[in-house]
Amino acid sequence: MQDRRVLSGMRPTGQLHLGHYHGVLKNWLVLQNEYDSYFFVADWHAFTTHYSDKIDLNTNVMEMVVDWLAVGINPNTSTIFVQSKVPEHAELHLLLSMSTPLSWLERVPSYKDQQLKLNTKDLATYGFLGYPLLQSADILIYKAGLVPVGEDQVAHIELTREVARRFNYLYGREVDFEEKAEIAISKMGKKQAQSYRSLRKTYQETGDDESLIKAQALLQQQNITLGDRERLSGYIEGVGKIILPEPESLLTKASKMPGMDGQKMSKSYGNTISLRDTAEQIQAKIKRMPTDPSRIKKTDVGNPQKCPVWQLHEIYSNKSTCDWVVEGCSKAKIGCLECKQPIINAIEEELFPMQERIAKYQADSGLIKQIIFEGSEKARSVAKETMIEVREAMGINY
Repeated sequence: MQDRRVLSGMRPTGQLHLGHYHGVLKNWLVLQNEYDSYFFVADWHAFTTHYSDKIDLNTNVMEMVVDWLAVGINPNTSTIFVQSKVPEHAELHLLLSMSTPLSWLERVPSYKDQQLKLNTKDLATYGFLGYPLLQSADILIYKAGLVPVGEDQVAHIELTREVARRFNYLYGREVDFEEKAEIAISKMGKKQAQSYRSLRKTYQETGDDESLIKAQALLQQQNITLGDRERLSGYIEGVGKIILPEPESLLTKASKMPGMDGQKMSKSYGNTISLRDTAEQIQAKIKRMPTDPSRIKKTDVGNPQKCPVWQLHEIYSNKSTCDWVVEGCSKAKIGCLECKQPIINAIEEELFPMQERIAKYQADSGLIKQIIFEGSEKARSVAKETMIEVREAMGINY
């Protein structure tokens, strides 16, 4: 089941915008129908860069969940929860920090990048250095097999894999591991046990990856306990019990959503269209967008490739509208405000049904609290199971 489990989260540091919708949430809508999906509000992570800001987390958390529901995230098929409602995240983070080398955290690319980008903030903190490890704990505590990320986040998943590998190496070696593994094999039935032994021998003698894949697939089909399955998975590779499985990156297509200034849409750039912006706000923002600098007057010919508005046409407009823009701009047949109108219409059309649903959910705060409570309780029950194994492996189950 864990290889079919997906985990992803968002920090509640402000209003969601079109970049979030096109870059993350639309992907979640697909994943929730294909995987056992866990989506969480990463409220502790908000403090890594906003620890001194007066963020209204209570409002932000509630509003973020409202927005998720309004775009179509389904609490009946996905587990929606809040990070701080599952304190086991913090416990696993603490325990993993005991064996994670400092150099591993310092080499994470985003560590230096974020310090440069957010140079107005004091990020020389233990929490900021350790936030990739907290991310690792977020993933590993649910034994998530897949984590949807953009290319810029792949390094974080690789760190998580290394952390899991090191933990399993240090703590997965039970005193009577081989004896327990052999007992587990005997529970598989004669034919399946023979098959497992043959695949294990082939893998260990020749390093044949196909044998490893077949053996692991065989284990998934067996009616044995999760502990035995993890024990036998480690036994194939000649290591101890795999307590924390290594996740894989599920690469997501990079969002091409430009901001109102042509840069990537981001709250830090102040160039966003919020999912909650009114029609008047949308019109004002789009009309203020810069265009091809060579078009000073309507009679000046332009080049759509040099215009930030064209990037929005590529997202929202059909072929005939795009052809109309290219023809009208390059031959000075249409003005810039005229060119922007289809974008305004398309964004309003996209957001209007969402905003209707937002209003509906906002009117029922009790439902939102119930969804958060039930999702957090479900997530915590999974997290507790993992922590029982972790404590037992580390010898702190007294």
